[in-house]
Amino acid sequence: MAITKEIKNRIKSVKGTQKITNAMYLIASTKLRKAKGELDLTRPYFNSLQGEIKRIFRISEEIENKYFYPVTGEHELPGSYGYLVITADKGLAGAYNQNVIKEALRLMKEHENPKLFVVGEYGRHYFNAHDIPIEKSFLYTAQNPTIQRAREISSILLDLFNRGKLAKIFVIYTDMQNAIQSKTCSTRLLPFHRAQFIVPDSQEKKIEKPFEFQPSIEKVLDNIVPSYVTGFIYSALIDSFCSEQNARMNAMDAASRNAQEILDELTIQYNHIRQSAITQEITEISSGARSMRKRRSVPVS
Repeated sequence: MAITKEIKNRIKSVKGTQKITNAMYLIASTKLRKAKGELDLTRPYFNSLQGEIKRIFRISEEIENKYFYPVTGEHELPGSYGYLVITADKGLAGAYNQNVIKEALRLMKEHENPKLFVVGEYGRHYFNAHDIPIEKSFLYTAQNPTIQRAREISSILLDLFNRGKLAKIFVIYTDMQNAIQSKTCSTRLLPFHRAQFIVPDSQEKKIEKPFEFQPSIEKVLDNIVPSYVTGFIYSALIDSFCSEQNARMNAMDAASRNAQEILDELTIQYNHIRQSAITQEITEISSGARSMRKRRSVPVS
């Protein structure tokens, strides 16, 4: 009976764990829907900004601006490179955090004197534990990405870029491609390549009237680009958050299914042991009854 008691306790424990994983799955799915809705509300504004930058380059592709690679096409710029790494605040999300950190380490090895900027407790703990210096750690939680926080991050990175402290800035985050697959991305945030905004001739709309920019095209770009950078960082924060919740949903769903398999095996094992105990009791009772009948049938001398 001691074995059956142990199995019953194990079944109770697994059921408790399964309730937790089911609850975490539902919470992650709710957060995922909410984050997607917030991104959809803000995306049209930043798409419009991108459209305005493309409109500027339709007028002149030879514009010189500090936020773009030189017209000469020089890509190797001297100076430190900055890396904005977006991780989660906690685990239980499969390989989500490990993939981001692995990509960040790979990029940082390619250039000397990297400057690390981290969002998320998981990344902060990892880099601190491995004695990797962090230039700036954004201490607010990664669980609630907002446009205001994206603006704060972009202002710090843009200030360092404008002062020449950073020659290039990369963002390492996770892009949720669909409900099943997410991909770790490393994107150069600054400087932009002008090819990103030059529209091919086949897609270019005919400009009937020339545009005038006051005080100048360069000044207009200086004002538009920071907002566009903010939008890109906000999109990366939301994409990462959605990917985290999606990874957690998949991990919790797999954990719940594994728990159910364990419960099925334990139930079968418990039933077998219980059936064996009942069979043994019936056998003992039958044997005792036969023994009693034999004793009564023996004549007394």
